Amino acid sequence: MTAFLEEHAAQVRQAADRIRPHIRRTPSLTTDLDPELRLKPECFQLTGSFKVRGAFNAILLLAAQQPRPAGVIAVSSGNHAQAVALAAATVGLSALVLIPEDANPGKVAATRALGAEVIQEGITFANREQRLREEMAERGLALVHPFDDWNVIHGQGTAALELLEDEPELRVIAAPVGGGGLLSGTAISAKSHNPDLRVIGVEPAVADDAYRTWKTGSIQALAVAPTTLADGVRTTSIGMRTFDVMFANRLVDEIVTVTEEEIVTAVQVAWSRLHLALEPTGALPLAAYLSGKLPSERTGLIFTGGNANLETVATLLRPQ
Repeated sequence: MTAFLEEHAAQVRQAADRIRPHIRRTPSLTTDLDPELRLKPECFQLTGSFKVRGAFNAILLLAAQQPRPAGVIAVSSGNHAQAVALAAATVGLSALVLIPEDANPGKVAATRALGAEVIQEGITFANREQRLREEMAERGLALVHPFDDWNVIHGQGTAALELLEDEPELRVIAAPVGGGGLLSGTAISAKSHNPDLRVIGVEPAVADDAYRTWKTGSIQALAVAPTTLADGVRTTSIGMRTFDVMFANRLVDEIVTVTEEEIVTAVQVAWSRLHLALEPTGALPLAAYLSGKLPSERTGLIFTGGNANLETVATLLRPQ
């Protein structure tokens, strides 16, 4: 094990201990789809997604600082927003979240219900980073980045850590990739468990920046935020830290892409066959599996969340 991997694997284990009182340990599920398949349904997690793992790890560490920050700030399309709101409320910090105007209304309402201040008017994927810097400077808030933050990455790695504790013989783990926080944490846990375990990221074909980054060996950015059903991975590029883990240190073996039609099929199978209320982003690994893009070995799929827009899902599930 390299010194880089050993150091970060230790941080993931520490994160697991730190956040254990505040999150759910989600189960490893089998399925009649394939006896070799294992499912990690983070749709059962608090706030309905894996994001609370990274948010709690980062915010618990911020709350322990002296002096404490005035509060925390984040940008998010919804799942990270809810996670930050819950973690901040738990430790008694205020939270401000910038959410794009076209985000899932249910995720926005849930973020407000958890006690966060939400700014949505005039926020787009194009301007949210600039607005973030302005609000941080004006209010003196501490940033909890959705993916390019070591404390967030280490927290996200606890999902794979649990999965491998339950299923130590896995040969493949597949997870969605947007900014790369979850996939980076997954890769750290997987490769420290078994260097031969294949780690595969899944993203929409219309949002293939991670795929092109993997192919070229340098960070590739999309010109605009992609239009995809998988709204949780609408980032335009991965981060510097996530690039360092996934590609500079070669802890991720492959990135595969899936079409919007394959995402629709995966959502339909998740709801009707697996009886799991996945959002389209959470179903990305299932889309890759169903379309034959993953190896035929004992495989773990990390289903990242279940905060679906019910109107969208109703349309996807409606018989054609």
